Amino acid sequence: MGLRESPFSSCFLRNVNAMVRRIMNMSYWSLNHLLALKQTTAEKQEYQHQRCLPYALWASLKGLIFLLLLLASLPFTVLCLPVWLLLQVARRPFAYQHIPRQTPPEEWILPGKAKAFHFVSSNVCLMPDGLAKYSNLGQMKERVKQIAQGLVQGASSRGNFWNGFDISNGKKYGDSESSSYRIDIDMAIEMPLDEGQATSPREIIASFPSNADFLCLQEVFDQDAAAYLLQSLGPYYEHIIYDVGFYGFICCSALKWLICLKRCSYWKWLNCFKLLNSGLFLASRYPVLAVQYHCYPNGRNVDILAAKGLLCVQVQLGVSQGQRIVGYVYCTHLDANTNSEQIRCDQLTRCLHWTQQFQETNAQHGDIVAFDIFCGDLNFDSCSSGDELEQVHEIFSVYTDPCRIGPQQDKPWALGTLINSLKIYDEAVATPENLKRTLEDEKERQKYLVGPILADGQPDLSAIWSEGRRLDYILYREHLGPVELKVAVEKFSFITKLARCSDHLPLGLQLSVTPVA
Repeated sequence: MGLRESPFSSCFLRNVNAMVRRIMNMSYWSLNHLLALKQTTAEKQEYQHQRCLPYALWASLKGLIFLLLLLASLPFTVLCLPVWLLLQVARRPFAYQHIPRQTPPEEWILPGKAKAFHFVSSNVCLMPDGLAKYSNLGQMKERVKQIAQGLVQGASSRGNFWNGFDISNGKKYGDSESSSYRIDIDMAIEMPLDEGQATSPREIIASFPSNADFLCLQEVFDQDAAAYLLQSLGPYYEHIIYDVGFYGFICCSALKWLICLKRCSYWKWLNCFKLLNSGLFLASRYPVLAVQYHCYPNGRNVDILAAKGLLCVQVQLGVSQGQRIVGYVYCTHLDANTNSEQIRCDQLTRCLHWTQQFQETNAQHGDIVAFDIFCGDLNFDSCSSGDELEQVHEIFSVYTDPCRIGPQQDKPWALGTLINSLKIYDEAVATPENLKRTLEDEKERQKYLVGPILADGQPDLSAIWSEGRRLDYILYREHLGPVELKVAVEKFSFITKLARCSDHLPLGLQLSVTPVA
């Protein structure tokens, strides 16, 4: 039996939820526009060229109108809020869209030839404008159109944008990181696949890779943005998991929530209230067999209002002598605050436990695991002294990071993925082509990529310049099984398509899975 598409088990509950949300949306709309009066650097420059009222006066007039609308709509919101909170108890923590395609992906049958799988992970910063402005991003409706257009161009393209190099040595499940392993990896990436390729293994491309099999997005918080992505990507991705996470008062169960209300401190109580979902969004060309979501019970500051967690997905890739060939994709977004090293470590530890639990629950005897991907915005890097605790976490002995040599040391070709948000409208990084040229120049990219930080979040002026803070990851691991498969990283890409749309660089990974004779 396939997955139910609606997060509610009945049409009645779904319709009541939709009606209540529409009523409450007026307060949301007013508050969002009130917060969105904060200007981005681009809006400040544009306003300065216009001969009109001082912005402070203009913002005050608009703010007064939005404030009056907010106050007028609050009584209706207060009346609907209890109903909405009760409905969330009956809501499954994700929605699912399934649009059958006329040409589904070719089923993989073993024994047979090697098969390549393409993954894209990106923090797209699709949050309400009132929040996005604090990352110097605005115009969410325009940005989601550009993001969707870029993803669709890649999904519908028959061309091959991948020009990477073999950096293929991985490790089996349970292997630990060792010096011999690192030497083998380094030797592999220093040698090109053939004489016609360039000497650098780094791949910086201005378009999304063609025919990506899996899209793993973070910060798709806005409901309208998610709906637009669904409409745009639906014709190319048969299976989409969206609106992932809990809403309202949660503590992973109603009983724990009641206990939390009675016994916990104010901050722990507030940590149980979620205004936003997790922001996770996953699109797959392959059939989805199982989905599970886990919410992190810890967080700080504004992060506690979002239901950040881990999305676990099992997909079917083919068959081998009656046994399923499956893959696992895990997508997450860790706490974003400075001085949250222990929180992020705890979240990663929970992720390892949840991934193992998910596989044990959904595996069938004889399953052949082709890949196991862990990706997302982990909000720490390999160059900052303030992230030392996360850099030595156990996850790097379980999963392989293609860009990493060891703690505080990335491969020479790896790039930071966080762009200075105050400079994202500069001409040098304002278009995909310009951003690509800037990143290819070592001196120029230092001006725009965020450098190492201290534990308090301040720039580490004493640090030797690295290639920037790499907060976004695509990790993988191999599994032993009835059929031995060799997983090799063929290409790793840094993508500039979302210039001006996000302060993160999307990542692309192409895995080759080969049966071992």
